[in-house]
Amino acid sequence: MGTVIQLKNQINNSYFQLKESVDEKLILVEEKIKSKLTSDVDLVQKMTEYHILTGGKRLRALLTLGSAKLCGYTRGGRDINLAACVELIHSATLMHDDVIDLGDLRRGKKTLNSIWGNPSSILIGDYLLSRCFEMMVDDGNLEVLKLLSSTSSQIAQGEVLQLQHKGEIDMLEETYLKIISSKTAALFAAATKVGAILSNTEGRKKDALDFYGKNIGLTFQIADDTLDYNAELKIFGKNIGKDFFEGKITLPIILLFQKTDTLEKQKINKFFKQNFRSPSDLSYTLDLIKKYNIINECYKKADHFINLASNSLSIFEDSQEKTILENLTSFSLERDF
Repeated sequence: MGTVIQLKNQINNSYFQLKESVDEKLILVEEKIKSKLTSDVDLVQKMTEYHILTGGKRLRALLTLGSAKLCGYTRGGRDINLAACVELIHSATLMHDDVIDLGDLRRGKKTLNSIWGNPSSILIGDYLLSRCFEMMVDDGNLEVLKLLSSTSSQIAQGEVLQLQHKGEIDMLEETYLKIISSKTAALFAAATKVGAILSNTEGRKKDALDFYGKNIGLTFQIADDTLDYNAELKIFGKNIGKDFFEGKITLPIILLFQKTDTLEKQKINKFFKQNFRSPSDLSYTLDLIKKYNIINECYKKADHFINLASNSLSIFEDSQEKTILENLTSFSLERDF
C-alpha cells in the first residue's frame, strides 16, 4: 500500500465513493435520525435540531451500510435503522465528551453544553442513548442488541479510563491504545460487524469486519490526536491544541516525552500538572514536536493499523464494495476534512 507517513494534499476519494454507493440509503438514515429525535418537550426538540444541523461525516453509518452491502444485504431497511442507531450512539458520546472536557466548539460550532449548560447536555445524551435502545429492540435481533449494548458500555469505560490517566505524562503507549480502543475503535468495529450480522454472514467474515472496523477506528483516532498538534493543518472545525489545553495525554505527547531530554521533560511535565496551559506553553510544545519529528512518528504507528485493516478484507471476494472499503483505510489517515 505504500507509506502514509505524510498527509496528502489530495483527498482520498474512497469516502466519497462509499457515500455515493449508498447515497439513497444514507438519505433515509438522515430521515430516520430526524424522526427519532422529535419530542414534545420544547428544549429537547431545540437541542436535537441544533445537533442535527452541526452535521458530521456520518462515517460510522456509512461503514454499516457499506459492510452490509459487501456481505450481500440488499432487501429491507434494517441496515438503515441500525446505521442511524450507530450514529446516535456516537452523537450521545460526543455530548457527554464535551461536558467532561468543558468543550465549547464541535465541528466549528458552539457545543450544546456551551449554549444550554452541562445538565441539559448530559440528559440529551442520555435521551439519544435511550432512543438507540428502542431502535435495537425494534430490530429484534439479539446478537445486534448484545453487540451495541456492550459497545456502549465499552465507550463509557474508555471515558473513565481516560479520566483516570488525565495528566499522566509518562502514560504507556499500551494504556493510550486501550483508551482509544474503547472510546473510538469499539464503535467502528460495531458499525462494520452489524453489517455482517444483518446479512447472516458466516462467523469468519463477521470477525474480519469486526477486526477491520477496530483498526480503522484506531487509525482514525491516532490521526485526530496527531492533527491536533500539527500547526500546519487548521481543519475539522477543531482548534489546534484543543487536547493540549484540556490536559489530555495523547500519542504525540507520549512519544514526545520518550524522546526529550531531562530539562524538556521537566517543562512538559509542568505544563500538564498545571490547571491551565497558555498559548506560549503550546508554542513551546509544538517546537519540540517539530524538533523530534513526532508527527511522522505518529503516522508510522497509524500505518500499522491501516495495513491490519486492509489485510483483514482478504477473506472477501473481489468487488467494488471491497475495493472501496480497502481504500477507506487510507482515508482515515489522509482525510483533510
